[in-house]
Amino acid sequence: METVVLTDAKYRASIAAARALGRGGYRVVPVQAGLGSFPDPPVFASRYAERGRRLTVPPDSPEYGEQLLRLLGEYDRPVLFCAGAATLSAVSKRREDFAKVCDFLIAPPEVLERLNDKESVHRRCLELGIPVPREYGGVPDRYPVVIKPRCGEKLGLKARDRYAVANAPEEYRERLAAMARYDPHPVVQEKVAGDGAGASLLLDGRGRLVCALCHRRIREFPAAGGPSTCCESFYDEEMVRRAYELLHSFGFVGMAMVEFKGDRVLEVNPRVWGSFPMTECARSPFAVLYARAARGEVLEYQAGDYEAGVRMRFLLNDGAAMLDYLRRGQPGKFFQGAADMFRAKEALSSRDDPAPMRKYLRNTLLRR
Repeated sequence: METVVLTDAKYRASIAAARALGRGGYRVVPVQAGLGSFPDPPVFASRYAERGRRLTVPPDSPEYGEQLLRLLGEYDRPVLFCAGAATLSAVSKRREDFAKVCDFLIAPPEVLERLNDKESVHRRCLELGIPVPREYGGVPDRYPVVIKPRCGEKLGLKARDRYAVANAPEEYRERLAAMARYDPHPVVQEKVAGDGAGASLLLDGRGRLVCALCHRRIREFPAAGGPSTCCESFYDEEMVRRAYELLHSFGFVGMAMVEFKGDRVLEVNPRVWGSFPMTECARSPFAVLYARAARGEVLEYQAGDYEAGVRMRFLLNDGAAMLDYLRRGQPGKFFQGAADMFRAKEALSSRDDPAPMRKYLRNTLLRR
């Protein structure tokens, strides 16, 4: 049985990855960095994962790479699946060292750097003829606008803090001054109306498209703009084509999500994304195909190899989003969320693997 070492086990995405890989016949070893007083991650309780492993230092520590290398060396050339950006970056910077003990699909650091830079992605889209929001080099002449640092991920900002919306000149000056704490020259773009969508792609070691999944946002928290709390799977061939053209132009390999509004590209997340559990809910082979492609297997892309129309929600976050929409005078979104309590799949729940969900709720409620 082949082994997959799944890092950054604290993230919710790790639960979906462990279940998919375990059901696919892989031995899954979840790993969490840091020995603090926080409880074991929920994925440690999954029936599809072996006993969880702990590293003594966090991913941004100089000793982290060595500890992870030693752990990987305990297994017979495992596949490395990084669920967190910090580990992804650490491995990317030492690709040759990690390639000696495991298989993975991770882009070089300079590629990750360019894809994490919103201005770099914007320029490349213009070169490729891919629609993007209008950018303002000076004071905007139209509102609303979105203000965001060039790389919020590098600054360690939470998703909800990575951008601010301004609806008028005075508000723009206030938001710009606040954002200057993180980035003295942030990106300023027109705010595109409508719900966001994402095209999540897997590219193999030669940059060939292996798997893709599209989802659209239904609700988010905060309601004014934040991470998705409820989304729905669908398939859009043109969106996948544009996302692949963009990623391939940078020489990217691995997993990434390209974020859209309408037909316009907003940014790229060159890593496992927040709504990754949709791959399990929609029965996408994403995680298993990652493991196979990381081994060097040549795989044929199968368009739409998942269930479209699947609605998924994160229970606690979506409840907060529903109340936020109600406070903001959008009762339709609130009642839509109430209906989704009966028709949407809970992102972390599984009938044959209930323990991680129970552990997640317990950990979250105790922390709060």
